[in-house]
This record gives sequence, structure tokens and C-alpha cells, in this order.
Amino acid sequence: QVQLVQSGGGLVQPGGSLRLSCVVSGSIYGLNTMGWYRQAPGKQRELVATITRVGVTNYADSVKGRFTMSRDNAKRLTFLQMNSLKPEDTAVYYCKGYIETTPTMSREYWGQGTQVTVSS
Repeated sequence: QVQLVQSGGGLVQPGGSLRLSCVVSGSIYGLNTMGWYRQAPGKQRELVATITRVGVTNYADSVKGRFTMSRDNAKRLTFLQMNSLKPEDTAVYYCKGYIETTPTMSREYWGQGTQVTVSS
């Protein structure tokens, strides 16, 4: 059974940093594009960043220059380094991955979510 397991997050003061991690467990054939999303209270889930299999990244305008997404394909890990955090970054963050379970089958999976709170 494929699972995306997240770690990291927590409470940080404005201007601080946090790193989120996401590891893929279970039997897989390959990893395609991975992404981080977030959902603040009362708001829709929004894209934060994505990274392709070969490492091409894309960021939401609100996090450009502050967040960095990376991946380690060999270890099935994806990271989101968040610097210069602002109160408006407060949200539940979710990892999403397009996982190849066989050479011809691919579907998206979500992590369990992790709370990030930026507050003094």
C-alpha cells in the first residue's frame, strides 16, 4: 500500500524557518511530479510548490524567494524548506505525489497533512 508520510512543521515566530519532509512508502514503480499544498482555515487548498522528476520547480508567487522545494528520488523524499515565514503562511500543509504503481498505472496520493503556525 502506497503512503505519503509527512514530518516537520510546528510553531515558529515570524521570520523563522521550518522544513517539511515527505517520504513515499510501499511498493512503487516510479515517482513523477511531487507537490506541496496548503489550506488555511476557511480557505481553499492552494498550490505552494511543485517539482518534476528531474528537479524543475515551480512556486506560488506568495512564496517565491522564501520557500525551496527539493527531492531525493533514491530515498523517495521530498522537502519544503520554508524561510522568512509570515503569519499568512499559517496553514495545514499537504504533500502530493503522482506515483507510478506499475509501468502503465499512475495516480495521485496525498500525505496526512501537517500544521504550520507562524505566530509571535
